Amino acid sequence: MLTDKMYAALNDQIKHELYSAYLYLSMATYYADQNLDGFAHWMEVQAQEEVEHAMKIYKYIQERGNRVILQQIDAPTTEFENPTAPFAAALKHEQYVTSLINNLYTLATEENDYATQVFLQWFVTEQVEEEDNVGKALHLVEQLSGAPAGLILADKQLGKREEE
Repeated sequence: MLTDKMYAALNDQIKHELYSAYLYLSMATYYADQNLDGFAHWMEVQAQEEVEHAMKIYKYIQERGNRVILQQIDAPTTEFENPTAPFAAALKHEQYVTSLINNLYTLATEENDYATQVFLQWFVTEQVEEEDNVGKALHLVEQLSGAPAGLILADKQLGKREEE
């Protein structure tokens, strides 16, 4: 079984992961409304990944003999000033999620919960990848979005992202 602190923190992280999915879906709808289907696709794939992250934690809590308690998820931002803004917000958000994962790992260490430390190692590694992927996409959009043709090229490139 998980300690009370670890149990509460993991339940809370499910909420954060599902909020991330909502945020990415909100960004996808913004891009779809702008007829940037490649951008929208990239964000939809990202949203699916966030749901998978939430489900990993969901199953882990159950495997440790606890019941998942789902929490209310806040509504995400729905308006953005330009095509670059959602990616800039996404990078900032991924950095925030990295801090949450790091806090979970610290708590697992303090609680001498070695199994949870091992479980969280996947998330620590995943967050390095998440920040890198979003950072690269932001850089591409920043480089190409200054001109209409560049925006179309970026849209085409982002639309190639494969679902995992």
